[in-house]
Amino acid sequence: MGRRIWGQTVGMLVLTVAAAAGCSSSSEEDTTKPAAKARTVSLENATTTFQNAVMKFDTDGGCLKKDPGTCWKQMQGLMEPARTLRKAMNAHKGTEPEFWSQAYALIDSMEDGIAVGEDKGATAVGTNRPDVLGSAHKLSDWLGEHPTS
Repeated sequence: MGRRIWGQTVGMLVLTVAAAAGCSSSSEEDTTKPAAKARTVSLENATTTFQNAVMKFDTDGGCLKKDPGTCWKQMQGLMEPARTLRKAMNAHKGTEPEFWSQAYALIDSMEDGIAVGEDKGATAVGTNRPDVLGSAHKLSDWLGEHPTS
């Protein structure tokens, strides 16, 4: 009998402390604001940023060395704006997903190349440079041929 009273006392104490600490399930939770949504870059800005990244890659000389690991930074430098572009394409209200099918396929190819986790080099068997760099150039050309504005 004493253990039951002790358990009830401790239980009540825990509930009291939890309520005082704000752990209650009162209507206060309902008044909190939801987390802010991440801002989406406009399609025009994302397209320009991606095409500028490809142009910068080319004007900087591209991947000058054929050795593995010498182009990883440049590959990632093209992948980041491609991911932003995909988000902008997804959010764009003026076109249907079918319009973007080739662009999505090219970004997916870039993702496959990046997923390797390193630059395999220009002449290595299974090189991932064409997946990333070749697809980036094809995507830039595609964007130039398929303006949305």
